[in-house]
Amino acid sequence: MSKLKKLTPEELCYLAGFLDGDGCINAQIVRRSDYKLKFQIRVSITFFQKTNRHWFLIWLDKKLDCGTLRKRPDKMSEYAIIGIASVRNILLLFKPYLKLKKRQAILLLKVIEKMPSTQNDPQAFFKLCEQVDQFSEFNDSKKRKLTSQVVRSEIGTAIHLFPVETET
Repeated sequence: MSKLKKLTPEELCYLAGFLDGDGCINAQIVRRSDYKLKFQIRVSITFFQKTNRHWFLIWLDKKLDCGTLRKRPDKMSEYAIIGIASVRNILLLFKPYLKLKKRQAILLLKVIEKMPSTQNDPQAFFKLCEQVDQFSEFNDSKKRKLTSQVVRSEIGTAIHLFPVETET
């Protein structure tokens, strides 16, 4: 967090604008066999650039110092920040400057706030997964398969908390 505190208002504005244009604010449900409820909510902020401008993401990593860089096979590079503390800290700093992704930032901060209280409470976790589903309205995910319905079905069946809804 020490590097984040040293960012000037101008840098915060610039970086928030970069996130608005070439970034993604996201929460997703992922399987975790080592978790009590077998699922985890993963929160992330990701910045994208063509790999020929990978140098810019290196600069960004030096400024933020809390993510990982990767060159993808599709000639795109990404700088991903994953984890509750890092994502929360960045969103709190960037939120006043965000325009296009302010609603995602507000939603993700609400999800992060509720995450600790859902670890051992299947019903609270399911409700939080429903909030995570809202990110599909903002982000163009082509791969999203794990939804609150999947969690409801698998957790509900395993511990008999939720009735499994069937389409008629």
